Amino acid sequence: MSDLEAAKTGKRIFINADDAEEVRIGITCDGVLDEVYIERTSATTHLGNIYKGVVTNVEPSIGAAFVDFGGERNGFLHASDILPIYRQNNTEVSDERIQQREKRNIQEYVMKGQHVLVQITKDGIGKKGPTLTTYLSIPGRYLVLMPSLSRSGVSKKIENREERQRLKRVLEEIDPPPGMGYIIRTAGIGRSKTELEKDLLYLLKLWNTIVKRVRNDRAPSLVYQESDLVVRTIRDTFTPDVDEVIIDNEAVYRKAVDFLRAVMAEQEGRISLYEDGRPLFHAVGLEEQIERIYSRKVNMKSGGSLVIDQTEALVAIDVNSGKNREEGDLEETAFRTNLEAVEEIARQLRLRDLGGVIINDLIDMQDESHKRQVETQLRDALGEHKERMKLAKISPFGMLEMTRQRVRPSLQRSNAVPCPHCKGSGFVRTVDSVGLKILREVTEVLFRNKARRVRVRANVRVADFLRRNKGAKMKQLEEEYEKPVLVVGDHELGTEDYEVQRLK
Repeated sequence: MSDLEAAKTGKRIFINADDAEEVRIGITCDGVLDEVYIERTSATTHLGNIYKGVVTNVEPSIGAAFVDFGGERNGFLHASDILPIYRQNNTEVSDERIQQREKRNIQEYVMKGQHVLVQITKDGIGKKGPTLTTYLSIPGRYLVLMPSLSRSGVSKKIENREERQRLKRVLEEIDPPPGMGYIIRTAGIGRSKTELEKDLLYLLKLWNTIVKRVRNDRAPSLVYQESDLVVRTIRDTFTPDVDEVIIDNEAVYRKAVDFLRAVMAEQEGRISLYEDGRPLFHAVGLEEQIERIYSRKVNMKSGGSLVIDQTEALVAIDVNSGKNREEGDLEETAFRTNLEAVEEIARQLRLRDLGGVIINDLIDMQDESHKRQVETQLRDALGEHKERMKLAKISPFGMLEMTRQRVRPSLQRSNAVPCPHCKGSGFVRTVDSVGLKILREVTEVLFRNKARRVRVRANVRVADFLRRNKGAKMKQLEEEYEKPVLVVGDHELGTEDYEVQRLK
């Protein structure tokens, strides 16, 4: 392997697969973590898999159907994600209407018990099942094959005009089978017609295998499984600007080398096996950076900070100037802090895999030109994200609203559970508040005369509060109702957890 100091420069992919239960991948630029992917064997993703499913229910009120694809929960298939070929009356639908995915009557497309070929576009989150589509896409190294769509093109992320024109000319020379569409990915930059044709032949062979499985397998069944995290990452992110891929597990290293030999043998030399005794992510400074992702607060170089909170409905990001409060022009200070903040916001969204509605509470600015520049800066910073996004203008209240496609649970929700004490709220009631609540409940039980004696089991600090601070009140209740009240402390109970037992 190359020198570890050199590994902290340029763009590199680090793969930590030393533990069989979890694979972690960090992509860095000059030693700074830019992307992170974590996959555990106990929570394997089904994203990208293709299934032969059965429609179990059609719901016209929401314009969607539920499909049994063999998973724990049925998938959600919206009418806009159903190919026109499924339409029951075989009505002709133009390419323009296909592209717009016009509002449709779900009952015209599918019916209960019908077999459908679906792909998972979004993993199930919480109690919701996965999101499905019939618009299939099968990624190769340089191309994405889109069966049943006859349109082809070049990825919008390839911005160089000359390269786009060259790739379009190559597209015209390649002759895919009728009814097949494909898109040249960013990895296709600089690739020859021969290389692209080779990738297309591989994808067509893969599609033929899928078709055979669809014909022979009973529904519901898996007909195509997306590659594991390591192969997916190398396939999708190992671009010419990546200096090196470093892997700390020999078996995974061999698999990665085999994959490269199959699709781009000339790049095999850019993969290295890490064999040092020190954990890889500690050696290159990634462990500490990953741990910071789980913190609400993100410090910026200027002294300002971000505070990131995930809720059920949205993600809220608060920008604080902190120590960045230079004397003089407050407007200029706010402007510069916001410019730095939106760059960091874009980075954190990708690192934490945050999606849905996102509200950015920026520092107030009065200058309209400053607002437009901040909006442009954020839009540019988000340019390399694969997920679909929409940005609004900064509101009069300094809020910049946006949406970001959510395809899987965020990093926090994938690797953490709600606190058993606060139930995820971030707060617990004070000891005296809980103690007084218990006291009122005990009074109610005694008043209703529903027990001969009462036993209270509570957190030790709450029990101590009742004995010390409310001992006189407890004794008064015992004398008034002529029934004993026993208070027992339990170390295993949280502050808000208690039990009032009515003993007869």
